[in-house]
Amino acid sequence: MPRPPRLRAVLFDLDGTLLDTAPDMHRALNALRREHGLADVPFASVRPRVSHGAAGVVRAGFEHADEAAARALQRRFLELYSGALCVDTKLFPGMDAVLEAIDAQGLSAGIVTNKAAWLTDPLIDRLNLRTRFACVVSGDTVAERKPHPLPLLHAAALAGAAPDQCVYVGDAARDVQAAHAAGMPALVARYGYFSADEDVDAWGGDGDLDSPLDLMRWLAARRSDSTA
Repeated sequence: MPRPPRLRAVLFDLDGTLLDTAPDMHRALNALRREHGLADVPFASVRPRVSHGAAGVVRAGFEHADEAAARALQRRFLELYSGALCVDTKLFPGMDAVLEAIDAQGLSAGIVTNKAAWLTDPLIDRLNLRTRFACVVSGDTVAERKPHPLPLLHAAALAGAAPDQCVYVGDAARDVQAAHAAGMPALVARYGYFSADEDVDAWGGDGDLDSPLDLMRWLAARRSDSTA
């Protein structure tokens, strides 16, 4: 069996993979519900929807809204969310050590998210993460969004790596689809945002991470395979 190419870049999804953004999105949803005279919904009902973006979160709080109403609710949700974007949002536990290890190994790190740049950029800046990443590709950086491979291909180019010299880490089926379409392996962040009834095994990922620290073990194994 041929050796895998030497790894040069690790690319991350944002919400549910790199950052735990669910608490702030949950708060914004409940603020929206209170504007409509509704009671708060529990965190557990919102967390699995965060990787589906604002539309998924709003549906968790307004399940029966018609399409037009849902669009208006989504616009207001984003207004509320952007006003309190980084109250409780933080790196997932262990992710800081992972980023340090990536840098120590001479690898580049990058972000590829479907979150729009007007939300992604201030979030990255408020957490002082900008200098830790070779690239940040948002949902509106290029003409396509995941599961299309273009955002990942663009990130690889910005990181100075061929697609097969990258690995992508995400917590949604579209992340695996986008990575494979781009020609790079995909690791599934099982600590991320998805519901218990989703068949994660059916996504076809190339590895599973029960915590961010598992990525360090995967990197060590990949380095060993590349040099054997």
